[in-house]
Amino acid sequence: MVCKGHGDVRRPWGFQRVTDDSVTVEAEVVALRQAVLNKLMYEVGGRDERASPRDWFLAATLAVRDRIVDRWRASNDEAAAQGHKQVCYLSMEFLIGRLLSDALGNLGLTDTMRQALDGLGVELEETFAQEPDAALGNGGLGRLAACFMESMASIGVPAIGYGIRYEHGLFRQLIQDGRQREVPEDWLSLGNPWEFERAGIGYDIGFGGYVTADGDARMVWHPGETVRAIAYDTPVVGWRGQWVNTLRLWSARATDPLHLDAFNSGDHVGAQANRVRAEAISRVLYPGDESAAGQELRLRQEYFFASASLHDLIRRHLRLHGDILTLAEKTSVQLNDTHPAIGVAELMRLLVDVHGLDWEQAWEISRATFSYTNHTLMPEALESWPVPLMERLLPRNMQIIYLINARHLEAARAHGATDTQLSAISLIDEQHGRRVRMGHLAFAGSHKINGVSALHTGLMKTTVFAELDRALPGRICNKTNGITFRRWLMRANPALTRLIVDTIGPRVLDDAERLADLAPHARDAAFQQAFARQRRTAKEHLAKVVRERIGVTLNPDALFDVQIKRIHEYKRQLLNILHTVALYNAMRARPMAPWAPQVKIFAGKAAPSYHQAKLIIRLANDVSRVINSDPTVRGLLQVAFLPNYNVTLAESIIPAADLSEQISTAGLEASGTGNMKFALNGAITIGTLDGANVEISERVGLENIFIFGLKAHQAGPMRRDGFDARAVVEASPDLGAVLDAISNGVFSPEEPDRYRGLVEGLLAHDHFLVTADFDSYVAAQRQVMGRWARPVEWWRSAVLNTANVAWFSSDRTIREYADEVWDLPVR
Repeated sequence: MVCKGHGDVRRPWGFQRVTDDSVTVEAEVVALRQAVLNKLMYEVGGRDERASPRDWFLAATLAVRDRIVDRWRASNDEAAAQGHKQVCYLSMEFLIGRLLSDALGNLGLTDTMRQALDGLGVELEETFAQEPDAALGNGGLGRLAACFMESMASIGVPAIGYGIRYEHGLFRQLIQDGRQREVPEDWLSLGNPWEFERAGIGYDIGFGGYVTADGDARMVWHPGETVRAIAYDTPVVGWRGQWVNTLRLWSARATDPLHLDAFNSGDHVGAQANRVRAEAISRVLYPGDESAAGQELRLRQEYFFASASLHDLIRRHLRLHGDILTLAEKTSVQLNDTHPAIGVAELMRLLVDVHGLDWEQAWEISRATFSYTNHTLMPEALESWPVPLMERLLPRNMQIIYLINARHLEAARAHGATDTQLSAISLIDEQHGRRVRMGHLAFAGSHKINGVSALHTGLMKTTVFAELDRALPGRICNKTNGITFRRWLMRANPALTRLIVDTIGPRVLDDAERLADLAPHARDAAFQQAFARQRRTAKEHLAKVVRERIGVTLNPDALFDVQIKRIHEYKRQLLNILHTVALYNAMRARPMAPWAPQVKIFAGKAAPSYHQAKLIIRLANDVSRVINSDPTVRGLLQVAFLPNYNVTLAESIIPAADLSEQISTAGLEASGTGNMKFALNGAITIGTLDGANVEISERVGLENIFIFGLKAHQAGPMRRDGFDARAVVEASPDLGAVLDAISNGVFSPEEPDRYRGLVEGLLAHDHFLVTADFDSYVAAQRQVMGRWARPVEWWRSAVLNTANVAWFSSDRTIREYADEVWDLPVR
């Protein structure tokens, strides 16, 4: 195969089948063009002379989908015929982004489709732009799930991803007067051409009711309410189109009919109350849980999709293999965080109550089937549910959890565990109002528990799961996260991809390890210049996006300093903002200094009920407004907060970034994957030794990354014991001036007290060590600008970042899961 690329930074990269027979190539173009026209006429119901851009998107997508279906069926047939073990990946989020460019690239049809549409007077890039981002996730956890699904298909791991088909996803973020405003994300309002509704695949999921024992002392659950789970399938195409897996999402349907008498009598709301309650399950990702009703809906969502998925995988197993006793031999279920952890109790219910296994048999099968990925070291972020809520909503599951816990504690007591140790490992937290610890349930019910970076995994053993690791040793392992290079290099940055292929050859497209061949070119002046040119082009494109979205005109010759991720205090966007103000103060105080232009770019959403995070968003926007309108800095410093961060926006930002902000409080970021995407595209990281930053620094070299701040073993005791933030501020005149300016309303003159509480809170209890790391961060930023002033050194480091991060491919991560967790051979 020969690779064909395009210099346009926005043209997605895709390998292209080329033969010596140009007639064959033209025939493929003509055939695809006709397929698009047929779809336009017979399925979209349009005419080419009057078709809208949306019509062309639908027609192109349906034509491509047809080509996927045969491969999809062949993959399923081969897996069934060979008796392959299947991975079932359970996740509340799948942040898959746009699919058309991904599918074309992996099928090798990008150029063919471009030529086919060109002949119809349609631009492929405009067609791509018609596709909404699937609103099925929020941040790193959901994007990781999407990368893993693509990698499993690319390396031939038979897999099915299970989640929820959210009608509105998380929310669409608007910024109005600097504030975040949440509105529905109506990504399904015009339909989704990628999905197949499987009306014949549905399961009744129960809630509430009561439990009785039948004549054989078997427990029988009598739900008070049932909700129907209907499957929607989306094909997931692997690289070169050689394997296609399935993403199966569940939509909630009411089983109660419309109460027509009540409706006709005028009670239009009451007649549909049960329907609304049932279908709310698949309306919104992460409904607000400040209220009791919000908590109940969140738990209903988690049980709904976990139960439907387990029903489904058992049905498939029995159809293919016949014997429920072989379930663990043919199926591996990966729990992506604690959201699907209720599945541990649900599988036990199905095996014992429905399929008649005795407890010990069922527990052995269940534990061998499940493995659990932990994504947080913060105890408050590990899910737990009030026992009364669980007893009311899931009475039989709660009985099973009690029994699992009793046997779990009995075994630990037999091995000499103390009362204190028993309390720490109990699935029921008795200290905080009696709550079910879902992380503990997942741990006890899984044969493997993995962290997502080397540092995170080590800290799991000494912090959140220390006692469980002692009681159930040998289960914790590490699987450092990865990203799919097809999406985050080839599609997101085709100009860099072309440069790489032209320099070291096309084999790198199939073997990421070949990126290492770039290292000898890092000192080559001509290659550095080419590397810098493609970055400049990407920055011009991003500048256009920024201008269109928020009306700010960026200088593409400036250093682009980027922090894009979920807004959370531990991720420390606040630290970045404080540095921005300090830099602003310095530029005004020393106007004749040789300042290099710098652009600070922020993007990310805050949870609707996370008021402190939303206040940080407002501060970022207030600082942006003041700095961008101040003529004294003469465009040397600009700030941009881009609303509604999603996969598509990330694909514009990441190739344009010079500096990657990965500045979380040490010991709190499990891994991160944004850090990997930036490094792959040649951005240099500024960060703490947290999460996967540690492993990135080991691979790219400490001389090619900017590390600052407290380390995890230092930060932990300071967070636990506290420290005197006021004394730190008093010792740092720059920080004191920054906090005074923010507190006194320099950036909020219309409301001078707007940020006084934020500053006072920081001084009283700086839980995330913002003040403690400020001076070290500022010093690292000075090093950044010193390196930027020496272009030869800067571009050498940038090239070496790209050359040395092949290990962070999600293909590598999946191979490790397959070998060490799922016991599954891969090709």
